[in-house]
Amino acid sequence: MAPPKLGKLELKVMEALWVHGASSIREIQERFPAKTRPAYTTVQTTISRLEAKKAVGRIKKIGGAYIYDALVSRENAQSRLIDDFLALFGGRAQPIMAHFVEAGKLSLDDVQQVERHLRQLAGSKKP
Repeated sequence: MAPPKLGKLELKVMEALWVHGASSIREIQERFPAKTRPAYTTVQTTISRLEAKKAVGRIKKIGGAYIYDALVSRENAQSRLIDDFLALFGGRAQPIMAHFVEAGKLSLDDVQQVERHLRQLAGSKKP
């Protein structure tokens, strides 16, 4: 099953769960910077949407508060985002890579890591 499509706030909530582990809604809300902290009810609604998408699940109840944890890994969510982004370029990575190089966001070490990974993939596909 493909990972769910997540919005900006949903990704921020997921990030709190990926970094800190299982948490209550209040704990998630308090992990946002004070200046940009969404209201408790906004985080609650976001968690409900993430539950419906099967990205988070209730794992236990402490007092009156449910504790939630991520059901989707960071890697799966990132993979979905990258696939969606790449689709905007007709599936071509070259324009994106060129932009990264021109913007100084792609180092020689990054390129070497990709080359090693491509060699490993090519080696594993040989008959």
